[in-house]
Amino acid sequence: MSLINHEELKKQLASGELTSLDDITNEFKNILKEVIQTASQEELTSHLGYDKHQESDSSNYRNGYNEKTIKSKYGNIDVAIPRDRESSFEPQLVKKREVLLDGSEDLILSLYTKGMSVRDIQHHLDDLYGYELSEQTISNITSKIIEKANEWQNRPLDEIYPIIFMDATVLKIRVDRVVKNIAAYIMLGVTLEGKKEIIGIWIGENETSKYWLTVLNDIQKRGIQDVLIFAIDGLNGFNEAIKAVYPKAEIQRCIVHQIRSSLKFVSWKDRKAVAKDLKSVYSAHNEEDAQLALTDFNDIWGKKYPNITASWQTHWAELSTFFKYPDSVRKLIYTTNPIESLNATIKRKTKSKGSFPTVESAFKVMYLATQEQQEKWNMSSIRNWFEIYPQLSIFFSEIMSKYTK
Repeated sequence: MSLINHEELKKQLASGELTSLDDITNEFKNILKEVIQTASQEELTSHLGYDKHQESDSSNYRNGYNEKTIKSKYGNIDVAIPRDRESSFEPQLVKKREVLLDGSEDLILSLYTKGMSVRDIQHHLDDLYGYELSEQTISNITSKIIEKANEWQNRPLDEIYPIIFMDATVLKIRVDRVVKNIAAYIMLGVTLEGKKEIIGIWIGENETSKYWLTVLNDIQKRGIQDVLIFAIDGLNGFNEAIKAVYPKAEIQRCIVHQIRSSLKFVSWKDRKAVAKDLKSVYSAHNEEDAQLALTDFNDIWGKKYPNITASWQTHWAELSTFFKYPDSVRKLIYTTNPIESLNATIKRKTKSKGSFPTVESAFKVMYLATQEQQEKWNMSSIRNWFEIYPQLSIFFSEIMSKYTK
């Protein structure tokens, strides 16, 4: 097999044989064709147990070629794959009935992860690589994701996650022939080593304590025995479910969500002033000062916006949890921002799709997006975890002692 080396490539460029990227790509396709055919010949030799033209007592022997067109990310490649008389040869590099070269499926999945629709991917492959794949073929490739996604969703989990964040993003999904806004919930855990780990994804319309009880029972069965702090965005019924499954866990309601809710019905001319006075509540030095600040806020705005103070007072037990901790822990748990950034990434990837035809299709895209983000998170730990971990070990000494080596 005569593969092009650097010197041969230089000669071809100097002689004008290769004048464009298309020429170089075509030359590379020729090289790839040689590699595939030579490798297939070696596979058949290994299968038969004797070299070409070598005498053998075997009843099986070489029996011509099957010509096929392989679709690759470099374009179509016509190859001749050897076959044997007994049809027992199963080539591994380019399998029987395989029309996509390894790497092409990865390309399709990468495009799908980036938010491209099946039809967009089809046009992209045709425009850039010159080969057509049916929408059904592309759908079949992306459907393989769901098996991996289901395995991931049911995988075993650590026994303890010091902190778990829970937040929701809204997707447009077709249900019973009608496009609806459906909430998709993501649970993000922080491990004992300070690594972020996406625990699971749940897509559903019901936001009730019964539904959340099912979710929490599920993660408990998968291994999670203890959680120190849940940071949540005020999901309906979630706090009741937490108390039932993880009674020793503390709950921190997201301050940012609370502020957004508070400002929702405030007139534009008052928003800046109301936001400033609310800041004096959640940025107070301790819980006592925060309660005084809330009283002052009510004196100023109570008559005009009575619902704001009422909401803060109703949820005070869960809004004030972070006051008992030092700044390093406060900054980590007072908001669900760590998971909101993930939701923003998902939004960008799903925006081009408009709506999803099924819940399963939405789950596939969310799974791919989360795995892409998870790879980035695997490279680093939570900032200042070396300060946070000792604090949690003291505040939750009874629980943490079970996991201290």
